[in-house]
Amino acid sequence: MTPDPPLVAVQEALRKCFLLVEEQQGLWRSALSDCQPLLASLANLAEQLQAAQNVRFEEVPPLRAFPDLEERLRRKQLAAGDTILDKLGEKLATLLKVRDAVSSQVEQVFEVYQQHADTLGIDAILQPSVVSPSLADMLEWLQDIERHYRRRYLKRKYLFSSIQWGDLANIQALPKAWDQISEDEHQDLVQDTLLNVSFFLEG
Repeated sequence: MTPDPPLVAVQEALRKCFLLVEEQQGLWRSALSDCQPLLASLANLAEQLQAAQNVRFEEVPPLRAFPDLEERLRRKQLAAGDTILDKLGEKLATLLKVRDAVSSQVEQVFEVYQQHADTLGIDAILQPSVVSPSLADMLEWLQDIERHYRRRYLKRKYLFSSIQWGDLANIQALPKAWDQISEDEHQDLVQDTLLNVSFFLEG
């Protein structure tokens, strides 16, 4: 039986997209993993800044000989903090690239689908095969994945933008807030979907 060209075109677009998702998911997870120690370092630094603020340097006899010590220490700590923030910014940029790459590829899949939707027929769209979920299911899964990356990126961007050196308590709470985002999301959404299309991708 000769393959239906419109069906083949949509399947190829889907296959290409899922393979890209698989690749981008690796980058996403790696970037998130890299953020954990950076956030811990930032929280520790905020704790040190808080502790330094509670010290009255002028009342500590050995420190009176260094009247600018408090200011120099603060500048050094803030410089270290800015270095960590730069590294976190790089990781956030990686998450943005993943989100954009997936969104762009999903958009291309739907463009291909729209081109051929009228000639595919309802059975081709709704009917799964032995090795392939239905086109309708796979298109819906891609929308879920695209939404997943978009929402998770925005939550982390918002958390990152809330960092202010004037609010040390908030910085100290960052690791917990970051973990909470991870706990709130469906961790296995992408991996479960890739598992559902594993036979399809081998075709």
